Amino acid sequence: MDATGADAGGMARTAKSGGVRAAKAAANRARMLAAARDLFVAQGYASTSMQAIAKQAGMAVQTLYFTFATKRAILTEVLDVEIAGDTEPVATLDRPWVAEALAADPAGQLRLQAAASARILTRVAPILEAVRSTAAHDPEIAELWQTNIAQRLTVQTRFAEALAAKTGLRAGIGTDRAADLMLAAFAPEAFHLLVHERGWQVAEWEANAGDTLIRQLLPDGPQSG
Repeated sequence: MDATGADAGGMARTAKSGGVRAAKAAANRARMLAAARDLFVAQGYASTSMQAIAKQAGMAVQTLYFTFATKRAILTEVLDVEIAGDTEPVATLDRPWVAEALAADPAGQLRLQAAASARILTRVAPILEAVRSTAAHDPEIAELWQTNIAQRLTVQTRFAEALAAKTGLRAGIGTDRAADLMLAAFAPEAFHLLVHERGWQVAEWEANAGDTLIRQLLPDGPQSG
């Protein structure tokens, strides 16, 4: 084998080895995030230590600190992953379901928003409840909670603007108020109360949220969707 062949073989082995290491690192990261999520939900953020997360994940605590540095960093990434449903670096407003909803007729848009919110909140409402309950006495987590609200409002404002461009909103409703009503209808607190505390089925919550926004935001008359 000539030098060129030897170099190519070495590069292939190096690439393969790097791929294996990357896959192992990603799997370990996912284990740590899953362990943190389960513990934050089960016993609260404040009561969960880095040592406990490492033990739950079956990892050395030094590995946990090396990967995330702080408990808040873990919580932030847990939220990001649970909201997205994956680890892809794609913003919410760039997700395919958003484009589908924005392209729908007015009632269809609101029902697609409710369907997406049901899927997202099924994943993230328990961890958001842990964040909300901690925010009352932890300034760092209070800041994280406010950031989450602001992010949700940004998304709903985009939807409200799109809705207003498709149809005249109900009299007295502007885009700011429409965004606020969407924010309230899809609030994780309401989802947690009705689904986890009152025993509603997720499909019932979804239908109610969509119907409520159609009544609140759209003018009277036949609506598609």
